[in-house]
Amino acid sequence: MKRLIALAVSIVGLSAFSVYAGGYADITIKELKSDMAAKKVTLLDANGTESWQKGHIPGAINFETSEKSLAQVLPKDKSALIVAYCGNPQCKAYQAAAKAAEKLGYTNIRHLTAGIAGWKDAGELTEAGK
Repeated sequence: MKRLIALAVSIVGLSAFSVYAGGYADITIKELKSDMAAKKVTLLDANGTESWQKGHIPGAINFETSEKSLAQVLPKDKSALIVAYCGNPQCKAYQAAAKAAEKLGYTNIRHLTAGIAGWKDAGELTEAGK
């Protein structure tokens, strides 16, 4: 019985860790698409300028070129949904963008774990940078 309880606690702990890995709740592609359709999200692409120019989620802000002026490109509402992403589930570059938004006082920051690779693998459209 103790093993069963320990296993259950471990599973719950791992689930909580995966949802809040890095301190930011995850968002799925399906959830993100819904928020995009409702125009309720600001996207921060943390893949770097070269990657952003080749193809990013439509409407995503290039974090690398906007980092110093982030306060001017993010919404005035500090509770607005901000979603940071990078390459794939193993990539941690999104954390810099999420932390920069958090430092500016934003409180509703999420992480698209799938990243741009998962977005493309799901057959979703990208746009090239200008």
